[in-house]
Parts: sequence; structure tokens; C-alpha cells
Amino acid sequence: MNFRALSRSLVQRVAHPGPFELTEALFLRLLGLVYLIAFGSLWPQILGLIGSAGIVPASQYLSSVHVQLGMDAIRYVPTIFLAGVSDGALVGACVAGCIASLGLLIGVWPRVSAGLCFVLYLSITTVGEPFTSFQWDALLLESGFLALFAGAPWILWAYRFLLFRLMLESGAVKLLSHDANWRNFHALRFHFVTQPIPNPIAYYVYRSPTWLLDFMTGATLGIELIAPFLLWGPKPLRYTGAGLLILLQVVIALTGNYAFFNLLSLALCLWAFDDSTFTPLARWLRRRAPRTALPMLRRAANAVLAAVILLGAVQLVGMFAERTTSVFSPVLNAIAPFEIVNSYGLFAVMTTTRPEIVIEGSDDAINWKQYSFRYKPGELHRDLPFVAPYQPRLDWQMWFAALSDYQENRWVGALIYRLLTGDATVLHLMDAPPFQKPPKYMRALLYDYQFTTPAERARSGAVWQRRLLGRWLNPVSLGSQ
Repeated sequence: MNFRALSRSLVQRVAHPGPFELTEALFLRLLGLVYLIAFGSLWPQILGLIGSAGIVPASQYLSSVHVQLGMDAIRYVPTIFLAGVSDGALVGACVAGCIASLGLLIGVWPRVSAGLCFVLYLSITTVGEPFTSFQWDALLLESGFLALFAGAPWILWAYRFLLFRLMLESGAVKLLSHDANWRNFHALRFHFVTQPIPNPIAYYVYRSPTWLLDFMTGATLGIELIAPFLLWGPKPLRYTGAGLLILLQVVIALTGNYAFFNLLSLALCLWAFDDSTFTPLARWLRRRAPRTALPMLRRAANAVLAAVILLGAVQLVGMFAERTTSVFSPVLNAIAPFEIVNSYGLFAVMTTTRPEIVIEGSDDAINWKQYSFRYKPGELHRDLPFVAPYQPRLDWQMWFAALSDYQENRWVGALIYRLLTGDATVLHLMDAPPFQKPPKYMRALLYDYQFTTPAERARSGAVWQRRLLGRWLNPVSLGSQ
């Protein structure tokens, strides 16, 4: 075969990648399920987090945005709440998001449903910081944006390249961080106890022999750095790469509580397969996104997808050689607020200890009682939870806060203020308070938490043991605010 014929064959394969209608239909249903989980998870939490009496009210954030940006706000803060936000509007957005998610899940007007989901979720995450700035929020938005072009021939390449970037960047950041525990394969000696919300399986995996934990660390890096390249090979290699990535996500899901991240990652792995894999589901997937009939619309959709792929490639290359991609920085900065091209990589630096913030209240500043979060470690005897795919966002954010000081987490002061005033929407995010009425004083202590050994757990019933490190926040009262 000469070069011209080879080039023509490659162009033909890219332009017409083969049958993937069933793959697309199954993915869109799983995307609808993930959206439903995301909106449904936010619904009972949103008022306590960013409502008018929440920890970080969205109304205050938007007021400062209007003062600082004026008419430019829509360019940097893309949200339907710019014109005004209320508790009813926040809850309404979650409800509408659940309805649109169901439409996507059952295959009703998939592109319209996907568009509504994207706009609503972007609107919530934009005003929800620091509680909506997780990587799976960004991944859901990037995946959701591509779904707007369902039926376009190049959507296969856009999703496959997103999966490639997600997994390769997840491995690359671990090495680019120069963290010794990734480079010497010791990272998983710590991970299962130091991860944000360990589950019951993590307790026992943590006690595995160190050689096995080190092997798992090496396998994780190997899968994340090698398997993505197999996605571009012939079918046997592509299926092998997808199988390894699926195995990795299943193991992560079994040993941790990572919201909907693993489910969404597994859904993206579907794009490594073709319709022959999903033929048994053809009858169930009979409702599919219709092919775009007009050639002009197909070309326009492919052009947008090609641009997204190009920007994703620029972002990926920029991880390794930032200066070489600086010419694209204005474009990447312009689209950054819309989260349609993002960077990825969890646990670039492995935490080797587990600091925990314990909030306490008192009526006399002498006798203190501990406030308990629903899922994060606190009370030593409470069992470890299975909570994913639900994400308790306050519990997660407290894990990050414990890794730095109060000055970098001023929102914790707002949480303590709400506890001092006894605000019901915030108290709803935690276990029942240890006081019948709000205490006069509050403080935050910092402890180092470790798993007990199985023998200690059998003897005392305690899952955790802890050692006081010091005060994270000195005692405060309403009079001192």
C-alpha cells in the first residue's frame, strides 16, 4: 500500500469510525445516571452549603462578583443565577437537574436533556465553591458538554481522547510531582488510611503485606501510564487497555468512597468498545440520539469536537512542556470557566499522615463536647461507611482543611458561626449536636488519626486511635466575632 492510499485509509477511518450507535446510547444512559446521582446528592445538601443561611452563601459570592466584574461577570462566572439567587432557585435547579437527568437516562430528547443537565450543573458548581470544585465535577461537565454533540461522527474520538487524557494525566501527575512515595512504590502503604473517607474494605487492605501494597502501587502507575495508549491500537489491544482501566476503577471503587467518579470513569471506558459488544442490549437501547441529517450540521459538530480534541491535546502537552503551549493560553483561559477542557490527576502527592479537625462546643470554656460529622472520622468507635456514589461534600472539604491552616480555610469559621447560631440547614449536614441549644463557645482541635489493629479493634471496638497535635482554631464565641 502506498503512502497516498494509507493516508486515504486513515482519513476514511477517522471520518467514519464504524458503528458506535449502541455504544453512544449506552453511554448517554450512564451519563444520565451519573447526572442524576450528582444532582440528587446535592439536593439535600445545597442549602446548608451555599443557601442564604448556609456556610458560604451563594448570594454573597455573586454580590462580590457583580461589584468586581460588572457586565463581564457572565464571561467569568457562567451561571443562571447571575440575575439573582434564592434558596428556592438552588433547590429548583437540583430538581430540574434530576428531571433532565431522567430524560437522558431513558433516552428522551437526549441532546436537549444533556444540554439542560450541563447548564444547570455548571450553574451550581460555579457558585458552589469550595464545595463543588472536585475533579469529578469537572469531569462530569466535560463529559456532559461532549454529549451535546451526540450523533456526530467524531464524538467517538472526542470521548476516547478524554478517557486517554484522564487516565494518562492521572498517572503522569504522580511522577511529575516528584513525590518519593510514588517513585519508590510506597504510596499505597499510606493511601487506604489517609484517603478522605475510608470504607470497611480499606481497613483490611491497609493491613496487607507491604510487598502486595507496593505491587499494587506499581500496577496502578503501570495501568495509568500504559493502558491509555492501548486505546488507539487494534481491537485486541484496545479491549485489553479498556479492561485494565475498568479493573483499576473497580478496585478503587471497592476500597474508597469517591462519589460518582468511578462510575463516570467506567462509563467513559465504554468508548473503547464498538457496537458488537453491546448487541445483546440493542432492544433496550432502541431509543438513540438521532444522527445529524444535514451535512452542514455534521461538519459543524465535527469542527467543534475537533477543536475540543485539539485544546485537550494542548492541555496534555502543557503538563510536560508548558512553554511550548503558551500560544494557546488565551483560548484555554477563556474557556476555563465553562470547564469543557480540564486537567486531571488525583493524589499527585500521597498524604502519609491523617490529620483530622475535631470541632467542639462548650458553655463554660472548660467542659467541651465534640460535634460529629456523618461520615468522616471523628468518634473512634463508629464503623467505616459505604457512602459512594453519594458525596457528603462538607465531610470531604474538612479533609482538605485539615491539611492546611485556618487562614487558608476561612470558610470553617463560617461553619462554626452557623453552629453557634444553631442554623438548622447547616446542622442537617452533621450528626445531631451534643447540645439542646447552641453552646457559647466553639473551638477546633487537630488530631492525628490512625487505624487500630484488628486485635485492638476486637478488644475495644474502636476503629480509630488518635493523638492530639494541637489547636487548629482557638475558642471563639458570638461576642468575639
